[in-house]
Amino acid sequence: MSSSDLRAAALALATLLLLGGCRAAEPPDQQRFPKAERPVAPIVSDSFSTEDARDRVGEAERVMALAGVKPGMWVADIGAGEGYYTVRLSPAVGRRGRVLAEDIVPATRDLLLQRIQRENLDNVAVLLGKPDDPMLPRASFDRIFLVHMYHEVESPYAFLWRLRDGLKPDGEVVVVDADRPVKRHGIPPALLRCEFAAVGMKPVRAAALPGGDSYFLAFKIARAKPKPAEIRPCKGQR
Repeated sequence: MSSSDLRAAALALATLLLLGGCRAAEPPDQQRFPKAERPVAPIVSDSFSTEDARDRVGEAERVMALAGVKPGMWVADIGAGEGYYTVRLSPAVGRRGRVLAEDIVPATRDLLLQRIQRENLDNVAVLLGKPDDPMLPRASFDRIFLVHMYHEVESPYAFLWRLRDGLKPDGEVVVVDADRPVKRHGIPPALLRCEFAAVGMKPVRAAALPGGDSYFLAFKIARAKPKPAEIRPCKGQR
């Protein structure tokens, strides 16, 4: 990458972060979201499994292929942890693409930033988000990845309601999780579909993943964003 390309990349990433931090505050009536009528798994680690183990079953390659990741895309890795997907998305989108890696734990964010700098990933920016708001700039991303983290989101309806604003018009939210109870650090696919539907999103692709009970689900915006008071929480699914 030439020096002019590096400067352009730095400017684009700085602009992305600036836009993400300058959104107008929501009025009070837009802050009353229903609570999840299900358990929430605790954050127990910033890593899901060893990177070698995940590479041996081809997890990232399979997920990126299913997601249709291409050079030039802008993608976000939410709950990025140690950066397993971040560092693999970076070469996949190439020097004209951009990756935003977000986490809500400051220490984890700092370690991830050190890794990005150490590996010279010039098309990656790192952001500290909030538990109920990933702080994404609007209409910026072709794909938003939620990998083995959604079951840890304490306020899923507020989180998804804000997250969907980060999608480009034809963008997708990609979820990788495990088909098991939330208390066991997974989420049943039917419950996942229900919670996304509650904020106006529909599934467009699904697949089983290698290595056990993990699955892939991709969602697109299906209808106008409901008002928070109109969201009906999903019931009867654990």
